Amino acid sequence: MRIEEEIGAILRERGMRLATAESCTGGLLGHLITNVPGSSDYYDRGVVTYSDAAKEELLGVARGILERHGAVSEEAARAMAEGLRRASRADVTVSITGIAGPSGGSREKPVGLVYIALATPKGTRCIRNQFCGNREDIKRHSALKALELILHYLTDDTPAEAR
Repeated sequence: MRIEEEIGAILRERGMRLATAESCTGGLLGHLITNVPGSSDYYDRGVVTYSDAAKEELLGVARGILERHGAVSEEAARAMAEGLRRASRADVTVSITGIAGPSGGSREKPVGLVYIALATPKGTRCIRNQFCGNREDIKRHSALKALELILHYLTDDTPAEAR
């Protein structure tokens, strides 16, 4: 069973809803989730907020967070996931923001830097990742890591980096 199928089975069994907020992955996570037949039973919505303005308008990310920390930051990822949780009927929300490249990176924030946050009734967790590869590789790694984070939460098997 693929990870997205396993997540779907658990969500369906528990009557839980999931929503996603994506930036650098451009909807890839939502695509993987909705490839599972019957995903409408548990997938509430997916939002691609590529611009800062979209993050502010659709997810309620404070302009101050974006100005002080940037869109690619733990603070922005947390605000994205928490904002989506407030705006949706989802029990679990996940956000992804990062630099997929090949340009856009800096010494402080290199290409491949991706933050993934998970907001639940128990609080918000965020993990920092540094992926390698080309743009497609980084997007794929990011979406798969987000799925892993969701599954770890649902099975209460939290990876050390998210504690």
